[in-house]
Amino acid sequence: MSKNNNKATNMGKTKRSTDDLIDSAIAQQNDWMENRRNFARRFLKTLNIFARPAPKKDDAASDVVATVETNARRGGVSAYWFPILCAVLVILVAVWVAFVRTSATPVTVVTEQASEKIEAAPVKKEIEPFAPLFDIVRIEPNGNIVIAGRWMADKNISVLINDEIVATERTDANGEFVYSPSRALDAGNYTISLIGVNPEMKSEENVFVYISPKGYKNSVSLLMTKDGSTLLQAPTLLTDGDLVVSKIDYLDTGRIVVSGDALPRLRVSLSLNDEYLGFARVSDYKHFGLGADVGQLESGKEYKLTVRLHDGDGRTIAQISHEFVMPKMTGDDDTYYTVRRGDCLWIIARNFLRRGVLFSIIAERNNIENPDLIFPKQLLQIPTGASKTNG
Repeated sequence: MSKNNNKATNMGKTKRSTDDLIDSAIAQQNDWMENRRNFARRFLKTLNIFARPAPKKDDAASDVVATVETNARRGGVSAYWFPILCAVLVILVAVWVAFVRTSATPVTVVTEQASEKIEAAPVKKEIEPFAPLFDIVRIEPNGNIVIAGRWMADKNISVLINDEIVATERTDANGEFVYSPSRALDAGNYTISLIGVNPEMKSEENVFVYISPKGYKNSVSLLMTKDGSTLLQAPTLLTDGDLVVSKIDYLDTGRIVVSGDALPRLRVSLSLNDEYLGFARVSDYKHFGLGADVGQLESGKEYKLTVRLHDGDGRTIAQISHEFVMPKMTGDDDTYYTVRRGDCLWIIARNFLRRGVLFSIIAERNNIENPDLIFPKQLLQIPTGASKTNG
């Protein structure tokens, strides 16, 4: 029985403690609501500070007079400070939007003429690859050479002399480059070409350079293209020995053949009594041969034979004149010719027999089994009478 009473006593204590917690929570909520109502009253009073009080019964007129007198004492500005403040803020915002924010974004005015120029401006295209080009190949007084040319900008370009790479240069932003060997080149013939690197492109044109043992004034630089040659550096008037006539043959066929030596790759012309007969080009080995029909020359009559050497522009830079009295013909149909370096039977036949296709006649007369194989200083018998029967 006592045990049950103890349990009831404990339950009562627990219940009273729970009620106290609930009452405390309700009291706190009521206090919070009261504080909220007080805050709302103060806020509404602040908003209604300019509101007129409602008139009460018979005292309405006196209250109006009192209100007017009070507002008059406060003054116009102090009585309306809140709407004035709002109006000032609105004006400031409008000014900021109209001037400050607008000026921060630049406005570009494009005229009609400028827009046409913009539309007409060409689009920059990527430069297509092209073969390297020569600008200058000059022989210096010390025998050295200076090579200048053009290719694609900021690329490597190799210089070849006689098919061997001697240097690799870098083009500048304009695609130009300059190269000069560290030492002077020996006298002789040189062929210069260019090869571009990445992409690999070889020059379509070459430069032939002849450095004379007599100095740079007698040296030659020629630009060789598929359309012909252009003189880059011409020699001055040559000294004795730069143009040599070694042999003059007059055949009973009425044809004259002149052999000699001159600067390589240049042209020699032949005239008889100042009448132009034709021209030939000097080989890389400095030899030339030139034949022309002059008809029957009279025995005992004086003639003037002139051989001229020309530069790439056609100017005469050296000449040799030979005056002779025409002797009586012996009636021998054959003549002899000594082979020189760079000769071939085709050229020999063209000079002596008028046509290169008659080279087989010379080969047959000299027992040459391979017409493509002749040797320097080889003595050939030329059957000049064969041109009569085959002409």
